[in-house]
Amino acid sequence: MTKFRTEKWYTSPWNFSDEVTEGYKFAKDIQLHDVTLRDGEQQAGLILNADQKIRLAEKMAEMGIHRIEAGMPAVSKQDEKAIKEIVKRNLGPKTFAFGRCMIDDVKRAADCGVDGVVIEIPSNEELIRDAYKWELEKAIELSIKATTYAKEQGLYTVFFPIDMTRSNMDWVLSLIERVANEGHMDALAIVDTFGGLAPHTVPSLVRNVKKRIDKPIELHFHDDFGLGSANSIMGLAAGADVVHTTISASGERAGNASYEDIALSLLTMYGIDVGIDYSKIYPLSKTFRDMTGMQLRSNRGIFGDGINDIESGIVAAWHENVKENNPLLLSPFLPELVGHNMQDIVIGKHSGLPTVEYYLDKINIKVEDEKKAAILDSIKEQAYEKAGLLSQEDFVEIVKNA
Repeated sequence: MTKFRTEKWYTSPWNFSDEVTEGYKFAKDIQLHDVTLRDGEQQAGLILNADQKIRLAEKMAEMGIHRIEAGMPAVSKQDEKAIKEIVKRNLGPKTFAFGRCMIDDVKRAADCGVDGVVIEIPSNEELIRDAYKWELEKAIELSIKATTYAKEQGLYTVFFPIDMTRSNMDWVLSLIERVANEGHMDALAIVDTFGGLAPHTVPSLVRNVKKRIDKPIELHFHDDFGLGSANSIMGLAAGADVVHTTISASGERAGNASYEDIALSLLTMYGIDVGIDYSKIYPLSKTFRDMTGMQLRSNRGIFGDGINDIESGIVAAWHENVKENNPLLLSPFLPELVGHNMQDIVIGKHSGLPTVEYYLDKINIKVEDEKKAAILDSIKEQAYEKAGLLSQEDFVEIVKNA
């Protein structure tokens, strides 16, 4: 038993070499701050009603998510109702609301009874001038007033500078320093709104922010280049304290960093247990997707519905040889670790004789060896015509007609 190989996962020993790990600065208590009920719902066409938000919050609490961003009260009465009900149920995780740098938004959050508030402000000079049509000083003034009011209301305040990673760094750090000194922040979020950070940039960014801002650092990274989760791990390794995530990478445009990717990678490739119930990962994803109709590719890592299906003939043979004594030879982690379905052999164009033999045993039929080849030929032909997998019933018919 090692950090890279246990009874439930088998990753790479290279992950734990001294050369790799010597520069890590992981916080002792990494917190997952889930934004599915706010940022996740901003995915185009994805809507959660109040009851669904409450149910998801309960499921996240059962899993052990540390903080839940329950929504933005200013969006709708339904959102405000959901936030209040989640707070009322006292589920366990800290509950946050999201708001603009406006006193009224902060007041709405406080009226919901949340523990904390995430307060956003545009921080890219171009975005402030061209999209918001503001003078730069207005962004600073609004930030100071809103964060000061949040402190007066007793709210844990996370300052959230929109599009921070594309901003002029001197300007944005000066903005943040003024808010910290003249207003208030309990923590600062590094916000990669448009997912433009490269992984190797992230540690340098975290270090430079920490030099200027003596506050806990939170990470809010989007997935426009498919790097949201990887970037988040790089930031945590550089010493960030909190990571913002969504269920199954939901969110605006390409979505947000996935808590599934981050938590399972930390566990199996870094030896860091964030304290959640990993066996609830797939069930929570399935519940969320069933609620919303959100689509994803079936072989999406960790929570894709079809990632444990085996079609290739040679892999089917391997599976039969190792499934009892050494199943991790064919997977970096056992499906049961994340509450997924166990591996199974499916029937398709790429099937081989081991698949035929597997299904003949399954339906308890014996045929001559020469007939197995004919059955396989029929499987390939029908799968090609169907452009998809065949069912066990299809297999039975093929055997009957062979």
